[in-house]
Amino acid sequence: MLRYLPFLLVLALWIYAFIDCLNTPESQVRGLPKVIWVLIILLFGEVLVGPVAWLVAGRTRRPVTGDGSTPSEWHRNHRTTWVAPDDNPEFLRSLKDENKQDETRLKDWEADLRRREEELRRKNRGATDGPEDTP
Repeated sequence: MLRYLPFLLVLALWIYAFIDCLNTPESQVRGLPKVIWVLIILLFGEVLVGPVAWLVAGRTRRPVTGDGSTPSEWHRNHRTTWVAPDDNPEFLRSLKDENKQDETRLKDWEADLRRREEELRRKNRGATDGPEDTP
């Protein structure tokens, strides 16, 4: 299994460099046209020359500016306050509303059950009080 690891690492780097080159805008590619970089990555990928050349020399690296361009910077600038559910008035209100709905639904079911039981009692009384067939 370990004998395949170098091949898989080379393949992963090759695929990463290829996709990175395809997704990089033409304005950020330096040295050569983007099409030439794609060909270099594809032709010299097995010996790592193409992907490493692309990662080192082919793409313009932007310095971190602190304008929210990185995910961590964005998260630092867009903090949200988290409120526990038992301290959140909207959540508590929604629980009260759901409880009221459940109570009314339960009362409706109980009324329906009483009505059906009464109908069954009337049918049973009618069946026992009805005319008997005597030969």
